[in-house]
Amino acid sequence: MDDLVYFYPEGHEAHFERGHPERPERVEAIRSALQAAGWWDPYPRLEPVSLAPDVLKTVHNPAYVSLLEAVCRMDGHLDSDTYTTPDSWRLAHQAAGGAAAVASQVWQGKARRGFALCRPPGHHATPGQGMGFCLLNNIALAAEHLVQAETARKLAIVDLDLHHGNGTQDVFWNRGDVLFISTHQSPLYPGTGHLEETGEGPGLGTTANLPLPPGSGDAAFQAAMNEVILPLLDRFDPQMLLVSVGFDTHWLDPLGHLQLSSGVFMQLVASLASWADQHCQGRIALVLEGGYDLDAASACGLASVAALIGLPWQDPLGPSPVAEGSAWKNTIRRAKEIWGL
Repeated sequence: MDDLVYFYPEGHEAHFERGHPERPERVEAIRSALQAAGWWDPYPRLEPVSLAPDVLKTVHNPAYVSLLEAVCRMDGHLDSDTYTTPDSWRLAHQAAGGAAAVASQVWQGKARRGFALCRPPGHHATPGQGMGFCLLNNIALAAEHLVQAETARKLAIVDLDLHHGNGTQDVFWNRGDVLFISTHQSPLYPGTGHLEETGEGPGLGTTANLPLPPGSGDAAFQAAMNEVILPLLDRFDPQMLLVSVGFDTHWLDPLGHLQLSSGVFMQLVASLASWADQHCQGRIALVLEGGYDLDAASACGLASVAALIGLPWQDPLGPSPVAEGSAWKNTIRRAKEIWGL
């Protein structure tokens, strides 16, 4: 068994728009940092799997998939924020297949941990719409691949991005087999992810949101993990954890106003990895989402891998120079009331 496997998106540089924050350097900065630390070359890089048509159509409407292919051919935009190039169709499928490959390798016990460095990112892509820089929902497709190809019955997705994973929430909103938990800044794009959004029908009670106010930082995320996320995982008892890691929660990131340090990001991933060790045979895989400051992305990438493989690491950037607010305490209190924790 490999201690860790990666997916690296070969050729992702062809998905590019000048001046856009979702740029190739995001992934290259993380890879370079991992190489310099000696945490890249020793571990295998997986080839993407080819997703079955039933997996793709379960997550995304066929009409949207056809639209996406057409927009990519025309080198067009899905919205003002979400660009494509003629290569984006292939690269979006590659990213989703890479996330699925990493998840499968961990599920099958061939790897202890996994980290998919996906580009384009995915968690804003809804069943019928690409948005927020996202084309296909990589982590949702990886989860559905586990359900259909690996016969998984209960999975959990934890989203640690600056922005609410509205697409992932929408995919599993009416389903009881996937628990979705999101921490995110609120108010902020896309304007979803309120405390009261908990799912519908068979999915009622399998969506949990922790909308944190601007200025929330290390203490807020530690409380969210220890007082809400881990207890909800205990209650749901999934067979594997999939984690959307967004490094835009870091205090250096230009798109938001959360104050998380990479040192505490390491603690969050370590907490989830420890939970997986105790409850689901160590099965945990990370899927890259946002993160737009290159120094912060490099540090958080190192923090994530150190947590996955259990090695010491020192945060070079340190805590935020801005004092953390306390308004997040009300969010945690209300969440605990809603969930009976």
